Amino acid sequence: MVDTDSGPVESDDASLADDDTEAVPLLPYRSRLRRLGRRLVGIAAVVFVTTTFLSTAYNAATDRRASVPAGLSYIQTGDVSTRYRAWGSSGTPIVLVHGFIESADTWQYLAPLLAAQGHRVYALDIVGWGYTQRVGPYDIGHQARQVEAFIDALHLDRPLLVGHSSGAAVAALATLNAPQKVGGIMFLDGDGLATGAGQKTPLTHLFLNPYRTTLMRLAVRSDTVVRGIYSATCGSGCPKLDAAGLDQWRRPLEVPGAEESLWSMVNLGVAGLPPARLAELAALPLPKSVVFGGEDSSYAPDAPQTTATRIGAPPPTIIPGARHLTSVNSPEQVAAAVKELAGRKG
Repeated sequence: MVDTDSGPVESDDASLADDDTEAVPLLPYRSRLRRLGRRLVGIAAVVFVTTTFLSTAYNAATDRRASVPAGLSYIQTGDVSTRYRAWGSSGTPIVLVHGFIESADTWQYLAPLLAAQGHRVYALDIVGWGYTQRVGPYDIGHQARQVEAFIDALHLDRPLLVGHSSGAAVAALATLNAPQKVGGIMFLDGDGLATGAGQKTPLTHLFLNPYRTTLMRLAVRSDTVVRGIYSATCGSGCPKLDAAGLDQWRRPLEVPGAEESLWSMVNLGVAGLPPARLAELAALPLPKSVVFGGEDSSYAPDAPQTTATRIGAPPPTIIPGARHLTSVNSPEQVAAAVKELAGRKG
């Protein structure tokens, strides 16, 4: 009996001893974890404070805004003083509507060719871009109304509208709003949809000040970044960016109000319309065309044909070797496509 009782007692003591042996090392381990956690929080706090200080200091040091070039032409279009350029003095009017991060100057290679064909050509800075007065909202509705008011202000008789990239959607909405004012429409490197790389995303709300201002200014002020974006969207056939070219693309993003309008448009997403709304163009009795660069990687390969079918246009014109900025890369081919569209004007 004694031996039987002593066995379990020894076993229990051994079990307790084992439990104590395992429990003892947990105390310093947990203590080390707490110390490591406090250290990481401290490092994060130092990084946050240092980054915020440096970002704020950089923003203050770079807060001087660029001046608007002298000698620009403006016209009042509703609630906006619109900057524009003009070429030619007679013939069928054409209004060129640029896309995201562009301006009327983007058309400097194409517009003279159209004027030489016998057209009066106009290019405007869409509200939010270029040197047009910054008056919000910077959405597609406001931009389309600006185009309509621009046609009225210059007393243009049913001009052709050529919309590049997101400008295709702006031109489309202006046409749908007032089809009696438009003589034809071209979608140039644009499908008119509110989808793709520039669609609205809640992730933009993660970029808070002062950091977003710092990031924008670092990007805009970097020759490497500007040249890189230009090269990626234009291709090897485009003119090289010299100092004047860099200034042409950069300065509109540095004038007063540019940062606020740019961020507003980034939050809205690139201008676009729902497919059903765009399809309403097919019912309008006016000539339409779709032109894309053959190497435009901004859209799916079937986007040109899908777009043409959706808006009731003939098969699309594809420019071999051209990327997204076809009016800069291949102005002669685009001019030929516009000439064909003008010949079908009703």
